[in-house]
Amino acid sequence: MEGYRVRSYAVPVKRYCRTLELRDNPQLIAEYRKRHSREEAWPEIRQGIREVGILEMEIYIRGTKLFMIVETPLDFDWDQAMARLATLPRQQEWEDYMAVFQQAGAGMSSAEKWQPMERMFYLYEE
Repeated sequence: MEGYRVRSYAVPVKRYCRTLELRDNPQLIAEYRKRHSREEAWPEIRQGIREVGILEMEIYIRGTKLFMIVETPLDFDWDQAMARLATLPRQQEWEDYMAVFQQAGAGMSSAEKWQPMERMFYLYEE
């Protein structure tokens, strides 16, 4: 497998890593993937993610496990940004649209669904 290209930024960035479980149903997982494709993902959602200050967001999948990597400027405040994101047009509608696939309750925000992961190892020097 090839590696994934990483974007360079003119400023230092920090990274957030989050996880979420999907329902164990191959048809639902296939539909979840489809709804996140460039053709099907709602433009308002992509715009809102950028509007709250997120530089890059990637979601990886293995079976039912999702792993999200978010890159932001150093002064980014996760809680503040997620609170703002929840108020943007169509955001809660998107969350409800995705909830059928996720092991999460209806009406939950993105911040409630995606749980933080703890970094336990890194190779570079600080």
